[in-house]
Amino acid sequence: MSEQKTALVSGANKGIGYEIAAGLAALGWSVGVGARNEEARAAAVDKLRAAGADAFGVPLDVTDDASVTAAAALIEERAGRLDALVNNAAITGGIPQEPTRVAPDTIRAVVETNVIGVVRVTNAMLPLLRRSPSPRIVNMSSTVGSLTRQTTPGAETGPISAAYAASKTFLNAVTVQYAKELHGTDILINAGCPGFCATDLNGFRGVRTPEQGAAIAVRLATLPDGGPTGAFFDDDGSIPW
Repeated sequence: MSEQKTALVSGANKGIGYEIAAGLAALGWSVGVGARNEEARAAAVDKLRAAGADAFGVPLDVTDDASVTAAAALIEERAGRLDALVNNAAITGGIPQEPTRVAPDTIRAVVETNVIGVVRVTNAMLPLLRRSPSPRIVNMSSTVGSLTRQTTPGAETGPISAAYAASKTFLNAVTVQYAKELHGTDILINAGCPGFCATDLNGFRGVRTPEQGAAIAVRLATLPDGGPTGAFFDDDGSIPW
């Protein structure tokens, strides 16, 4: 088994996910670029390798059981363990998202990727994470998922969103439940918010770069032993659930 640390980042072929992979690779990690689009995945791996990264492609559709099982088998064969899992893959679901107008199928599709996909991938990777001396799980969330902020008068939480924002609230709740179940183990699991980054997820309207958004994930993926777990962070510190 290699002593080099290995990470898997879902949705890593572009945007914030790509920069998370690049950030971990810059620290000497071997990084699995998880993505379902074969061409985009290969291009991302080639770009990372050209920059000196130890990167490898991982075919990964977080909504598909067989794909996730195969991804776990690939990582086991290559590295024998997993030191960090960054659940980054997500969709917004488009518009409209007002609760009186959003299609139930839209909510279902967003939750399938943003929440159930995280559970599916995390559970498949847990046996590999348990082999690491310092395993970390990072769930990429958003401040729009904070119920505290959503219910604070005057707080800026973006447009009304019964699919995307609600899925991040759901993801936050799931993160807390994982932390409770994994209490007493070496696994630290936290949610991270990248901020409003310019990516195709929001039509490149964001005010932060994907590299800036990736910083919180890299930090949480490399927490020291004894670090926080079951918490929600952005670059400025703790975020209220």
